Amino acid sequence: MPAGANAKREKEYSELEGRFKKEGRYRGREEEVASRIVNKQRTQYGETKGEKEKDRQGKSPDRNLPVKDYQSMTIPQVLKKLGSLSAGEVRKIRTYEARHKNRKGLMQKLDRWLATS
Repeated sequence: MPAGANAKREKEYSELEGRFKKEGRYRGREEEVASRIVNKQRTQYGETKGEKEKDRQGKSPDRNLPVKDYQSMTIPQVLKKLGSLSAGEVRKIRTYEARHKNRKGLMQKLDRWLATS
C-alpha cells in the first residue's frame, strides 16, 4: 500500500489487488500495478505530499480558476458550471485548458460559448 494513503485509497488498493488476482491480470505484479493506480489518483486529486506543498506555495495549476477542483473535472461537469460564470471567467478557464489538458471537444464548446456571449 502506498505510504501516506488515507482509508479510502487503502480500500481501493485492496479491491484492485484482489480483482487483479481473481482475474489473473498482471501475474506477480498485482501489488505494483494497484499501487501505481492508487498513487496516480492521489496525485491527480492533490493528496500526495508534493501536490499539497504546491498548493501551500500557491503553485497548484488550477488554484486561481473560478471553478473549484477544475483539474479533476470531466467535460460534462465543466459544461454544467459555464452558466454561472462570466465571459472573463470562461476565458480564464479556456486559457488554462489550452495550456494543460487541451481537450478538443471542451475547447470547441468553450470557443462557441465565448462567441455567443
